[in-house]
Amino acid sequence: MTPAMLLPYRPVLGQPVLRRLLPGLATSALGDGLALVAVTWLALQLAPAGQRGTWTAFAVAAYTLPGAAGTLLLGRWLGGRSGAQLAGWDATVRAAALGAIPVAHLAGVLDVGLYVALLAVSSLLHPWGSAGRFTLVAELLPQRHHLAANALLGVFGQAATIVGPPLAGLLIAWGGAVWVIAVDAASFAVLAVSYRLVVPAVRREGAVRREGAHHEPAVRHQAGDQHEDGDRHENPTAGPSRTSGFRIIGRDRSLLGLLALTFAFFFLFGPFYVAMPVHVTDDLHASAGTLAAYYTAFGVGSLLGGLLTGHLRGRPLRTTLAGIVVLFGAALMPLGLGAPVVLSLPAFALAGLVWAPYQPTATALFQRRTGTVDLPRVLAANGAVTVLAVPLGTMLGGPATAAFGARPTLLTCAVTILALGLVAAVSAARPGAQNTERTGPAGPHDRPGPQTTGPHDRPGPQTTGPRDRPGRVKAPDRVRPGAS
Repeated sequence: MTPAMLLPYRPVLGQPVLRRLLPGLATSALGDGLALVAVTWLALQLAPAGQRGTWTAFAVAAYTLPGAAGTLLLGRWLGGRSGAQLAGWDATVRAAALGAIPVAHLAGVLDVGLYVALLAVSSLLHPWGSAGRFTLVAELLPQRHHLAANALLGVFGQAATIVGPPLAGLLIAWGGAVWVIAVDAASFAVLAVSYRLVVPAVRREGAVRREGAHHEPAVRHQAGDQHEDGDRHENPTAGPSRTSGFRIIGRDRSLLGLLALTFAFFFLFGPFYVAMPVHVTDDLHASAGTLAAYYTAFGVGSLLGGLLTGHLRGRPLRTTLAGIVVLFGAALMPLGLGAPVVLSLPAFALAGLVWAPYQPTATALFQRRTGTVDLPRVLAANGAVTVLAVPLGTMLGGPATAAFGARPTLLTCAVTILALGLVAAVSAARPGAQNTERTGPAGPHDRPGPQTTGPHDRPGPQTTGPRDRPGRVKAPDRVRPGAS
């Protein structure tokens, strides 16, 4: 990695709390990479003969989908917690539930039903854990560094999808899939301990900010808390809103449109997980090694795209998201058109490259539109919806492939994704559309996202912009719910 490529990530790596947390995040990402193979392989070993396909599908679903239920059922208790607490609790639950699998194996009581149940428990807090990680980013870093930090967290996962599966294959051959699950559990235990050590440091940083605010000149208190870099920081003492993340998103047309775009994008990619293997075997008459080559190319492209994401800072986020969707749909077209492997393989790598920046950019837009008090709820709601998108699309891919064939299904998805991106681009080009992002220094024309305060909430500080007249205190902007 060249020094120029690292430049956007230096402020992230230089943040003391995040720097202490990154090794634990990298370790748990590797554990998840191992689980890509181990979860399904152990399900195949435990399932009764003739039911392997069914139980494997249950295991994959149990490792992801219960988090959507956890978002709805646990929001009342978790919505007001800090980012480090949420992420730490998720890591603890995952470590305990996954660790119970090898323990049950040693006790001789592990069957496929208990296995699926423990996988479901392990994923119960996952959307909250993901929300906690990105809330912690918003709590610790100025706004202009959010995209780079989000991208760095994503790079760990992208690298793990390349390194994890082959390493899991070696470990399974050496000791069995159950011990790969044990390694995954240990990786989350390391992460849980890391968060446990980080929480006091986050509290100290918050206390320092509040103490510094008390010594600001009076005009700074009235005008708002604006650091020298011009970025807004929400009031760390503001109480948690009692409004659910779904209600907050529903009252903001910008966030609602972003959630709809993300769901549709992921949903339309879901059928590829069914149609791709069928296309490789039936249309290309190729081996499993060819399918693996496609996924490896996508993973390598994603890793490179993740590293490049930090260099997209300063660009309008909505326009960037629309461009990603358009380019992704275009990159999938060679597969749908039946291009030979020599053309479709690099095109699929290009699809991985443009796919990688989507989630960090979308998360940065959520971070800019939502104060840190409500951010965990909003990100957890977003995670609950998007975690359903790919599985639902995959379920649609089965009957679509059977009815129309693999290549027409791939082509239909590629064309629809391309059309979705063009619609998003037209929406992003509307006059005033970019004003909803709160990019750069907060000025008199930068409006914050909707404020969802409860009866005990205090409004966060407002900011002054470079266009304000000297000595004049800027009144806070009022934003109607749903204003974009």
